[in-house]
Amino acid sequence: MNKAKLVEQMSKLTKMPKSACKDCLEAFIKTVGSALKQNKPVVLTGFGTFSVMKRKSRTGINPVTKKKMTIPAKRVPKFKPGKALKAVVK
Repeated sequence: MNKAKLVEQMSKLTKMPKSACKDCLEAFIKTVGSALKQNKPVVLTGFGTFSVMKRKSRTGINPVTKKKMTIPAKRVPKFKPGKALKAVVK
């Protein structure tokens, strides 16, 4: 499901206009991104937790030159599903 189909489905379920649903979805994405940028987790009980994980630097191999290279450490977003979401998927 892509963003447009998600907005369409949200519109059907809430009986709100698509433009309002799109605005809500974009606000949610911006809010989660802003919180993660400040290293604050976003916990949605029953759905899951968005957080930031620190990935250590590691050694990799350049596929073109076959030379070893160092991949720098970085922060990456992480999502851990909640119990209710796991139960729905099961």
